[in-house]
Amino acid sequence: MKLNGLHILLTYQCTLECEHCFVWGGPRQDGTFTLELIETVLGQAREAQVEWIYFEGGEPFLFYALLVESVKIAAGMGFHVGIVTNAYWAISVPDAVECLKPLAAVEDLSISTDLFHCAEALGELPQNAAAAAHWLHIPTEFISINRPTVHGADGGEVMFRGRAASLLANHAPQQPWRVFDRCTNEDLRDPGRVHVDSFGNVHICQGLVIGNIFETPLPALCTTFDPSMHSICGPLLEGGPAALASEYGVLRAETFADACHLCYETRCAIRARFPRVLAPDQMYGAVS
Repeated sequence: MKLNGLHILLTYQCTLECEHCFVWGGPRQDGTFTLELIETVLGQAREAQVEWIYFEGGEPFLFYALLVESVKIAAGMGFHVGIVTNAYWAISVPDAVECLKPLAAVEDLSISTDLFHCAEALGELPQNAAAAAHWLHIPTEFISINRPTVHGADGGEVMFRGRAASLLANHAPQQPWRVFDRCTNEDLRDPGRVHVDSFGNVHICQGLVIGNIFETPLPALCTTFDPSMHSICGPLLEGGPAALASEYGVLRAETFADACHLCYETRCAIRARFPRVLAPDQMYGAVS
């Protein structure tokens, strides 16, 4: 498994509790990196020849001092660095400039702006952040997700996992469970990027863990990971979420909104059997 990117979930905590969030981010969540753990992860990422490091969450700007120092260290180690944010901090363009000045090494600032995050599709705070980033020559892009009831608009589609499976799936058209015979959003054999949280969990998909970097360093994990032998990835590769549900004899309904919805509901049903693989609790809605 060759990784180009490592996405560090700096924290599960967030200013918002968006309905479509598949990491269940929110103000009451816990699970945040320390600087020492960041240094450990970055050292392993360098050994694994990762090129891009992204800091996201949750909302990484909530732990601003940690974010600034982490970006500084990552850039100093030669990584390309990106950040994903909801721009809650950009209350004006001058304020946003001051926030971003210490982060000038960032090469991709991805800003969430849609009706899940703002009162309008392109909110004022994201616009302020983008203007400040432009002034500082930091490349930016907007992340926009459509509501399930909106079709044909610009923006991506909701993936019905995490909080979205609980709150939004019933608002989307349903299909028979058997049609979901492949994983449509993740490459489980060669993902290219994985997420890591402060507990050391390495997620090939949010809430689907393939190892722990505090037990097996990332370079070794990249070498030894065999998706066909993984208790969850194996069935998914054989026949998608439908095969996963069949393999473990759990089916919570006859119809689902998409492949992610069936996969997530199946994982929820079998979590007790695979507590180290379907983890952590934060990814499944357990809020402090």
